[in-house]
Amino acid sequence: MYDAIARGPRASGPQHFRLTDDAGRLEGPFNALVIAPGVGGAVQGLGSAIRFGSSLPTRLREIATLTVASAVRSDFEWYAHEGIGRAARLTDEDIVSLHRGEPGPSFDATDLLVQRATQTLVRQRTLTEGDADEGTRLLGASGLVELVLLVGYYLMLDLSMRAFHTPLPSGQDSPFAQPGSQE
Repeated sequence: MYDAIARGPRASGPQHFRLTDDAGRLEGPFNALVIAPGVGGAVQGLGSAIRFGSSLPTRLREIATLTVASAVRSDFEWYAHEGIGRAARLTDEDIVSLHRGEPGPSFDATDLLVQRATQTLVRQRTLTEGDADEGTRLLGASGLVELVLLVGYYLMLDLSMRAFHTPLPSGQDSPFAQPGSQE
């Protein structure tokens, strides 16, 4: 299980966030997964499939992931995915807008649909009929299913990290801390 996370697809290619600390311990949600490997293995497999086996282009996956992170103020997911989003051609202005929960200035119709549908899924746990129709048209039926499962996956990771009080990697500040707060 450790090897699947620390040496699997997440570890190959350019690194946008640390998977392990200096002592080799897994960062973020991954430590909880290894404690319950029967379920944790399936969860990490789902995450790997979402990141590396999805039909959704990386840019759209990262818009959705950063939208979830912003909506629920998930420090680790923002920390982990901001760099991936930049590598997927999200501009600095797009990143700032996503952090605020607003559309990015470079967003096209598909980007806007992904952000809006993700926000609705997080807030209402459903899709509007219009977003479902537009999502099927723009993403295809499988792409829309993958988007819904991506949102659920990152909400699950956020819940796990909150429940177990998972800190950010050492040296990282909360991307959602208010100026002057102790967050």
